[in-house]
Amino acid sequence: MAEHSLRGMKIGANSLESDENVTPAQRKNVWYDCPNGHSFTVTFYVEAVPPAQYECKCGAMAQLRNMDEAATDDEDSKKSAKPQRTHWDMLMERRSEDELKELLDERLELLHSGRLRIRH
Repeated sequence: MAEHSLRGMKIGANSLESDENVTPAQRKNVWYDCPNGHSFTVTFYVEAVPPAQYECKCGAMAQLRNMDEAATDDEDSKKSAKPQRTHWDMLMERRSEDELKELLDERLELLHSGRLRIRH
């Protein structure tokens, strides 16, 4: 039986695809200047709008070197972007505070009575 076993490739270890006829996406380098004197570039897709600030390796927020272009892009993105919703906002769209208090009381009662166990 051992001499008739099938031989194959490891799953996921090697790809049969090649890099022939593959063109990478167009990129651009954007310069940022850190208040601590560092300058660095970040590579973005050509059509991407670079953020006005980017975190430097030292932890400070670096500013985009060409602020005129970033200011107009930032204004355009503020106009078209929706305000970011938090988990609380989405929860409040589905339930009222009274419903949430009632659910919390039910779960606490189950926990205190021993019918609900805490998973570790």
